[in-house]
Amino acid sequence: MTEYLFFSGKGGVGKTTMASASAVHYAMNGQKTLIVTTDPASNLADVFEQEIGHRITPINGVPNLWAMEIEPDKATKEYKEKIIAPYRDIMPEDVLASLEENLSGPCTTEMAAFDRFIDFMEGDKYDIIVFDTAPTGHTIRLLELPVDWSKHITEAASGSGQTCLGPVQTIQDSKDKYDRATALLKDTEKTTFIFVMRPEELSLYETQRAANELETIGIKSGKLIINGILPEEVCGIEFFKRKYDAQQNIIRKAESGIKKPKQFMLLRDNEVKGLKALQSVAEELFNGRKSSFQTGIGHTPFSDIALEKPDIDNLWLPGVGAKTKSLFFTGKGGVGKTTISCIAALFNARKGFKTLLVTTDPAAHIGEVLNVKVGSEPAKVTDNLYAVMVDQKTAFNEYKEKVLNEAKGKYSDDMLAAMDEELNSPCTEEMAAFDKFIQFIEGREYQTVVFDTAPTGHTLRLLELPFDYAKQVEMMAGTGDNAAVKDGATNRFKNIIQTLRDRERTLFTFVLYPESTPVLESYRAMVDLRNAGIDTQLVVANLILTDRICINDFFRNRQQMQMKYLQEIKQKFNLPVLKFPLMQDEIKGFELLKKAVAIL
Repeated sequence: MTEYLFFSGKGGVGKTTMASASAVHYAMNGQKTLIVTTDPASNLADVFEQEIGHRITPINGVPNLWAMEIEPDKATKEYKEKIIAPYRDIMPEDVLASLEENLSGPCTTEMAAFDRFIDFMEGDKYDIIVFDTAPTGHTIRLLELPVDWSKHITEAASGSGQTCLGPVQTIQDSKDKYDRATALLKDTEKTTFIFVMRPEELSLYETQRAANELETIGIKSGKLIINGILPEEVCGIEFFKRKYDAQQNIIRKAESGIKKPKQFMLLRDNEVKGLKALQSVAEELFNGRKSSFQTGIGHTPFSDIALEKPDIDNLWLPGVGAKTKSLFFTGKGGVGKTTISCIAALFNARKGFKTLLVTTDPAAHIGEVLNVKVGSEPAKVTDNLYAVMVDQKTAFNEYKEKVLNEAKGKYSDDMLAAMDEELNSPCTEEMAAFDKFIQFIEGREYQTVVFDTAPTGHTLRLLELPFDYAKQVEMMAGTGDNAAVKDGATNRFKNIIQTLRDRERTLFTFVLYPESTPVLESYRAMVDLRNAGIDTQLVVANLILTDRICINDFFRNRQQMQMKYLQEIKQKFNLPVLKFPLMQDEIKGFELLKKAVAIL
């Protein structure tokens, strides 16, 4: 019987490391093990230091271990062919062309990756399958899909027989598959959910929220790994003593607030990369063997790397008489995008510009950083600063109502009923959230709009949508032959693309911390954006260790690693780099935000 392990949690907490180390452990103990990542910005290849990609690949040096990175584009191609192939010899060309068009919408990509994911839960080739998932909000969305799609197919079958992916009969076989997947996800004998968190307030909050959301769909999490704990013996100065005490306070909250078995993993003095490092983590994770740390006093202090300080005023602030300026902050999960976005928004607001802070991350944290409640409508936070969250459920209801209202009077009651049914598809939520997102780009009420985006892979997906969204709108509205609707949709998205490419009106910033995985992921994403005609203009290197606090070998080792990657960032990106130091306290609330703004 195959056992399934899901690793989930906030971005940057070490999910991939814990999942990879666990896979190595099981494989080295003789169990046939497969590790699969569902994150569109996968880092498995970086961690194992070998090419993996969209195919099951043996891991060098570890018998019994295979890995695969689900690539959305390739999964989409496979999914479309699987649906269309049975009809190639029996359907006329025009029917096949219509089916092909139905499968060209944005939601097909989501369905395809999801379908590929479920495939791994259908066989018995492996003893253990480890799923290294995308950050929490997107993982919950993935795990809700079997329930949502099964329901949608049932409703469509008893109604018009149409879904946004085409006729019910073309995907009817999927319903049984989704029902089986749902049962398996809920089976605690076969499936274990492991949450990974850092001993930080935001990480604890997201872990508790995600565990509760999973339980509402009948999925119970199994255990909790608290990762990145400062070793007490290296915290010899006040700066790190206070950080150690803050971490221990979060651990106590987790102990009392999350009634699950827990494991505690120490922060290491270097990044975890390569088989040897993964074996060391596995030893600690499964056998409790802790690493020993050097606490001796360093002798030769490092000088801060010579990086030209960027002209933040010129980059972040709108020009004189300029139209609304959009600032996008993206990067790997857990690098501090939300915090830097909040700092940038407050910076602009205090410079006198009316600023809106928008989060497109389904696991939004701007409310926790600002220490205010952020809802689905813009609300004032302080002078010149407003905040809003793109909530998929709210956006879905608004979008559906708007589409149906626009269609009334143009189409028959039967057509309106079919549209209503089709709009209840799970993929409409993505469409609706995107529609809400671009309304903020199109608006003129604010001088600056700051976007705190989802982790890299999902942000790239969001930014790809203008290029194919018009066709999906036509299809869903049943207006493929309506030239006015077609031209209106096309022109709208051409304008959005033009705005995203306009360096005067849009600034893209990658936030990272100087380690291998965030640097590689951000660089790949920068290249992808460039291929779409979108330039990146700034890099924020976050959580930088300064000489003042690196007084022993443990932190000197970590600082040396950072210096190496700061040099690589400078050479690789060839962009202005804003270094933001590791602060004493986790930034939460206005007083700490003001201190952070003062650093700029």
